[in-house]
Amino acid sequence: MADYRNEIVGTSPALETLRNLIERIARSPTRTVLIYGETGTGKGLVARMIHQASSRAARDFVDINCAALPASLLESELFGHEKGAFTGAVDRKLGLVEAANQGTVFLDEIREMDLTLQAKLLSLLDTQQFRRVGAIKPVTVDVRFIAATNKVLLSEVTSGRFREDLYYRLQVVAVNLPALRDRGEDVLTLARHFIGRFNRAYGRKLRGLSAETEEIFLRYPWPGNVRELENLLERIFILEDDDEIEPRHLPDRILRSVTAAGRAVPGGPADGGGDYHAATEAFQRDLIARALTGAAGNQQEAARTLGLSRHALRHQMIKLGLLKA
Repeated sequence: MADYRNEIVGTSPALETLRNLIERIARSPTRTVLIYGETGTGKGLVARMIHQASSRAARDFVDINCAALPASLLESELFGHEKGAFTGAVDRKLGLVEAANQGTVFLDEIREMDLTLQAKLLSLLDTQQFRRVGAIKPVTVDVRFIAATNKVLLSEVTSGRFREDLYYRLQVVAVNLPALRDRGEDVLTLARHFIGRFNRAYGRKLRGLSAETEEIFLRYPWPGNVRELENLLERIFILEDDDEIEPRHLPDRILRSVTAAGRAVPGGPADGGGDYHAATEAFQRDLIARALTGAAGNQQEAARTLGLSRHALRHQMIKLGLLKA
């Protein structure tokens, strides 16, 4: 596992906890893992690390984005189909689940999976068997499924958009990825890491961030997380020729969102406008969503984190449209 521990860059306590959790999950026989995390936090990287650190590493790691395909095509991609199963099925096709036998399947954006297909996935998780589209006999496989989402799945269950039984089946082991804004000076460690990589890729010798830019990076909330930071630095390498990254190289949206007192409210006046009530509600939704994600969907734990009673949290969630009455 030592080689893979270095793939997550940073020294914050949250990352050390994450590395240890990845090791424990990888060594375990569990066949289901659920990864929570905001967009850009590295859910795919963590899924691949779990696979590479496990006894399944010699077999295939197959990833599929559940939001990228309509339900009918996603079913065929996952389970395959028999010749003549539908118009255009001129040959038998093996699905990704079968291809990953004794390996790992990573289901990104699991929330976007159609409810009917969710039922078929649940059956596969329970029996380790499935049928190709148009087939009669089942196929038996040994696969670890790692699902990922940036949604609060328990709220999706309450609203009827996600099956409760599948939620609890996936929730056996949950991994919560910390947002970049909660990782302290890891943002600077990551920036140096990416600058080193881009120096090699672009044949540059950029020294790094100025002291003023470092302060801005520490104050900015990074809504796009590590992916936003990486893309920002690459853009600077492409468009700027200076030897050091100065505040003037940063987009206006970043400069506007950082105030002398600290972070601005996302969507609020310091971030480009919006009325007070809309900005306040957007902030409350984000705060509650992050608390629920950090608590793996457990409302009692999220309420304790926010300093609220569970009843008060549910009231706020209903008021903000996060939960049906």
